[in-house]
Amino acid sequence: MKTKYELLCSLKVIEFEIAELARYSKECDECYELLKRKLDDLCVFIKSEENDLKWNEWGSIQEIQDLSERLRETSVSALCDMEKYQSKKADQNVLTVGSYLASLAQSARYEYNYFGIHKHSSVLFIGSGAFPTTAFTIAQETGANVICLDFDGEAVILSRKLAHTFGLEAKVSFLQSEIQDFSEFENITHVFIASLVKNKLEVIEELKEKVTKKTKVIVRFGNGLKSLFNYPLVENITGNWQQTQMKLEGNETIYETIVLEKQSRVLA
Repeated sequence: MKTKYELLCSLKVIEFEIAELARYSKECDECYELLKRKLDDLCVFIKSEENDLKWNEWGSIQEIQDLSERLRETSVSALCDMEKYQSKKADQNVLTVGSYLASLAQSARYEYNYFGIHKHSSVLFIGSGAFPTTAFTIAQETGANVICLDFDGEAVILSRKLAHTFGLEAKVSFLQSEIQDFSEFENITHVFIASLVKNKLEVIEELKEKVTKKTKVIVRFGNGLKSLFNYPLVENITGNWQQTQMKLEGNETIYETIVLEKQSRVLA
């Protein structure tokens, strides 16, 4: 029983600190460094085997579920604010790269090697945000063309400026758009759905009608303890998909990945 209250206390403290630091950061830019460290602490927390055991024991109770959802919304909102600040100040190097962005970049390297993404690939990234680490890593290190979609207009504007700063505007493009309004799928070889996309099942349903059989759909999500910093994928994916659970090395990733490939319908 003691571990239940340890978990509850930890979640409450982390949520409170992130919420307060996010509020302070709007008043004082220097607090973004403190916020970055606290978000990095959350990354460490969700990768802990000890915390995973506590979650497996107590994570299903309603009190912890409710608190976990609140922490996720707080951390996602804080991350979006921090990414916008970091994007605006990229040319000044005011924030060091934390473990969250470093983990994203490393996961992207594993993924582009695993999926064979190269200079002739065409990648669609859904939910790219204001500091699109995965998109930039793939474009810079493989030469692939990357199209990024995000519904947040400010994030799109900041990302375009950032691509120019990094000299990647020829390889990475940004559109303020929902997936239902995007139709250029003929040459898309890979689709990434970000872990911070909330309506994953709706996006997957939309893609089912649009992607070709050659397209790999890479869905990032976080179940269990990892749902504290990622939107989960708790319902079964329906439709004519071949599904493969992708196992990244060790427990170093902050999200999980499933790969979807469209199958031909077999007539009875």
